[in-house]
Amino acid sequence: MSEFEAGLSPGMGQARTQANTAAKATKGLAKDRLGLLASIVLGISTIAPVYTLTGALGPTVREVGAHLPAVFIVGFLPMLLVALGYRELNSAEPDSGTSFTWSARAFGPMIGWIGGWGLVTATTIVLSNLAGVAVDFFYLFLGQITGSHEVAALSDNLLINVVTCCVFIAMAVWICCRGIATTMTVQYGLVALQLVVLVGFALAAFGGSAAETPPLAFDLDWFNPFGVESFSAFTAGLSLSIFIFWGWDVCLSISEESVGSGDTPGRAATLTVLLILGLYLVTAIATLQFAGIGDIGLGLNNPRIQENVFAHLAGPVMGPLAILMSIAVLASTAASLQSTFVSPARTLLAMGYYGAVPERFASVCPRSKTPRYATICAGVAAGVFYVTMRTLSENVLADTITALGMMICFYYSLTAYACVWYFRHSLFDSVRHFLMRGLCPLLGGGILSVIFLQTAYDSASPSFGSGSHVGGLGLVFVIAVIITLLGLGLMLLSRLRAPAFFLGMTLHRHATVSSRR
Repeated sequence: MSEFEAGLSPGMGQARTQANTAAKATKGLAKDRLGLLASIVLGISTIAPVYTLTGALGPTVREVGAHLPAVFIVGFLPMLLVALGYRELNSAEPDSGTSFTWSARAFGPMIGWIGGWGLVTATTIVLSNLAGVAVDFFYLFLGQITGSHEVAALSDNLLINVVTCCVFIAMAVWICCRGIATTMTVQYGLVALQLVVLVGFALAAFGGSAAETPPLAFDLDWFNPFGVESFSAFTAGLSLSIFIFWGWDVCLSISEESVGSGDTPGRAATLTVLLILGLYLVTAIATLQFAGIGDIGLGLNNPRIQENVFAHLAGPVMGPLAILMSIAVLASTAASLQSTFVSPARTLLAMGYYGAVPERFASVCPRSKTPRYATICAGVAAGVFYVTMRTLSENVLADTITALGMMICFYYSLTAYACVWYFRHSLFDSVRHFLMRGLCPLLGGGILSVIFLQTAYDSASPSFGSGSHVGGLGLVFVIAVIITLLGLGLMLLSRLRAPAFFLGMTLHRHATVSSRR
C-alpha cells in the first residue's frame, strides 16, 4: 500500500467518497458550471481541428504519403488508451492539476513537478503558435475582403506581427479572466462555425478534383500502417498526428468546475477523441481524393502548399465560399487560443495550491472564480516566447512546434504510467480494473514513449525539421534540451524556496484520495 493509500480501507462506502469530494472544494474555482456538452466543446476547441489540419496535412503526407488515414488511426490509439487512464485517475481524484497532481501522487513530488512543467511548457508553445497563426489569417482575411495584397502582407512586417499577436493574447486572457461561463459563450459559436465549414469543405472535396492533378481513387491500402516506407518516416508522421489530437485533456483540467466532477470530465475526454478521429478521417480521405499526393499543382506533396493546405485548396474546392475557410481557420485559432489558457492556468493554480510554485499562483478571483494571476502569467509567457522566437527566426518557431510533439508524448506517457502505479494494488480486483487502470494506459504510455525516444534520436540530426542546427545538433533537439534544463533549474530553485512540497508535506495535507481506488 502506498503512502497516499494509507488509512483507506475497504467498505468506506459512498459516504466517505462524498466527504472526500466535498473536501475538494478548497481551491476557489466555480462549481458545477460545465456539463458534458460544454466539456466536449471545450475539448474540440482546444484541439482546433481546422487549424491543426491546415498545418499538419501537408507535413504528414510528406512523411507517409497516402497512408494519412492509417497514421491518424494509429495516432488516435495511444490518445484513446491514455484518455482511459486519465478517466480512471479523475474518477478517483478530480483535480485541476491533472498530470502534475497525479504524477506527484504516484511517483513523488519531483516527478510530479516535471510533469507539470511539461504540460505548462507545451501549452505555452501552443499558445504562442496559435496567436501567430491567428495573426496570419487575420490579415489574410482583411486582404480578402478589401482585395488588397498589401493588407494581406502586413503579417510579414515583424513589428506589426508581434504587436497584433500580443493584442490577440491579451484579448484571450481577458476573456478567460472573466469566468468560465464567458469562455463557453464564446466557444459555442466559434466551434460550431469551424465544424460546419470543415464538414462543408469535405463534402465539396468529395464531389470534385483538382484540375492540375488527376483525382486519387479511394484505396483501402491508405489504412495500412505497414505500407509506410520506413519506421523513421512512420514515427515522424505519427509524431505529427499526436500533435493534432493534443488538447483533449483540457476536459480533465476543468474537472473541479464540472457537473459530476468524477465522471463527466473523463467521458467528455473520451468522446472528444472519438469525434475528432471521425472528423479527421473524413477530411483526410476527401482531401486525398481531391488533390492527390503529387508534388506539382495542388498535390499535397507540393512544398508550396504544405505549410497551409486549406489556404491553397479552399478556392478550388469551395469556389466563391472559400473566404469561409479563412474565417474558420481564424475562428479555430481564436477559439483554441482562448480555451488553451485553461490548462496551464489551472495546472499553475494546483502547483501553487500544493506549494510547488509561489502561493500567488493559487489565488482565485473572488468575483469570476478564475485563477486570474496564473492566467495572466501564462499569457505573458506565451507572448514573450512568441516575440523571442519570431524575432530570431521563423525556422526557430517552426522547430519549437516539432519539439512540442516530444513534450506531449512525455507528459501524456508519464501520466499513463502514473495511472498504472497509482492503482497498482487494485489492478487485479476485476477485469475492468486490469484493462482500464493497467493494460490500456500502459500500452498507450508505451507507444508514446517509443515515439518520444525515436523523435529525440532523429531530432539530433542537423537535417531534422527545418534543417537548422547548432554545433551539428538539430535545432529541435537543442530546443528540447534547453526546455528540459530550464525545467530542472526552476525545480531546484523551487525546492530551495519551498522545500515543504518536495518533502511531501503539503501534498499529504491536501490529499483527497477517493475510496474508489
